[in-house]
Amino acid sequence: MVDTRFHRFVGPTPLSALLAQLGHGDLTGQLQGRDMTVSGVAELDLAGPGDLVLAAQASYGDDLARTHAGAAIIGSKLAEKVPPGTIALAADKPHNLFADILDYLYPASTRSVIAAERDDLDAPMFERDVSLGANVVIGKGVEIGRGTVIGANTVIGAGVTIGRNCLIAANCTIDCAHLGNEVTVHPGVRIGTEGFGWLDHGQANRKIPQLGRVIVQDRVEIGANSTLDRGALGDTVIGDGTKIDNLVQIGHNCRIGRNCLIAAMSGLSGSTIIEDGVLMGGGTGTAGHLRIGAGSIVAGRAAVTKDWPAGSKLAGAPAQDIKDFWRELAAMRKLSKGEKRG
Repeated sequence: MVDTRFHRFVGPTPLSALLAQLGHGDLTGQLQGRDMTVSGVAELDLAGPGDLVLAAQASYGDDLARTHAGAAIIGSKLAEKVPPGTIALAADKPHNLFADILDYLYPASTRSVIAAERDDLDAPMFERDVSLGANVVIGKGVEIGRGTVIGANTVIGAGVTIGRNCLIAANCTIDCAHLGNEVTVHPGVRIGTEGFGWLDHGQANRKIPQLGRVIVQDRVEIGANSTLDRGALGDTVIGDGTKIDNLVQIGHNCRIGRNCLIAAMSGLSGSTIIEDGVLMGGGTGTAGHLRIGAGSIVAGRAAVTKDWPAGSKLAGAPAQDIKDFWRELAAMRKLSKGEKRG
């Protein structure tokens, strides 16, 4: 469900009227006399009867079969996966239709993270002993916990919540985010920026609305000039006790577990899942939509391109088991030297 603290909703709308308004009236024939009032959009596993969801590819099939959504925009090959209680709308370009609906329900003019006027939110609320540096900007609806310090020139966007005893350094921007207690954010960090999501790649390059959030749990530390993108629809999550070094990029919808260490200049592509206690060396990267199991170690400059189980030790580009990596490297060195001649 989209958090309306950050993205304003135009209001409940009948699905048939929504399709007609957007010029997709030809799809209303698929309603077969059924209709619903769209009260929001959500991810498949979190949707309720008033929600509209997207299931565009075969990989969505299992989640689609279990969803409780009122209606689903689907790819044509997923019709058999739609539950009986869910209205199915098959489209040639389901992603594009879904983006049209998002743009209508959550207009860009009202979801701007820099919008100063939010008449639906109250004045900022601070607990005691909150310290604000020079030129700090605080949006409406912001809540900041006891003992937190905000450094000079930092901007806290509308609706953001920050827990107790946090240290937010100078020149940071925080939007579309909820931070826990004892979080440390070093200078120049950007939290809640738009994710890098596009349709019609290399042609129209249409932006996919980024309506999610960033959830930063307790005792997280984020190094200078790192960027954490908000989710496209769900959340980007950083788990308790995780430490992120300088100049790290966390893509939209990434889920990082507890007590992970991510060294400088690493980059996680969207929807990467890092389980608890994973250590990632400097300059590592992931291809996105993959999982690295708990307790794994990823050597510096490795490029992870597929799922790996718990306890893996990885190196190389593409990343492989570190023993295989060293074995191959030794073999290549031996070949490069050639046979010794008498």
